Amino acid sequence: MTVAKSGPSKGALTKWARVRDFALGLPGATEDFPWGETVAKVNKKVFVFLGMDDGSYPLGITVKLKEEEQHAHALTAPGAEPAGYGLGKAGWVSIPLEEKGAPSAALLCDWVEESYRVIATNKLVAELDDRAR
Repeated sequence: MTVAKSGPSKGALTKWARVRDFALGLPGATEDFPWGETVAKVNKKVFVFLGMDDGSYPLGITVKLKEEEQHAHALTAPGAEPAGYGLGKAGWVSIPLEEKGAPSAALLCDWVEESYRVIATNKLVAELDDRAR
């Protein structure tokens, strides 16, 4: 008899929590729960879809990557694909966290930052850059 998996793996949940915390630490970032899904927004616009961490769907994130090299790199992650609902055409990529060989939390945070930079105002991006100095 096979036992059904009760939810996301501890490693994937830890990675998800690190990415969520990073996203919410960006200037002006807020958390919202449209459609029962966790998202991070800036200026009322989503910059990362974090999905649901309750095990009802496979754990993953979706980010908008306009920079061609990063977009192509993200699509090489195991199980990654252009986002559904037509978002893929605009550069959104869905990246599962449960797949063997899934990207590290550090790389996912880099992609979240890139997505943030695409969505945020120039003023908020400048504030982020000032933090890095």
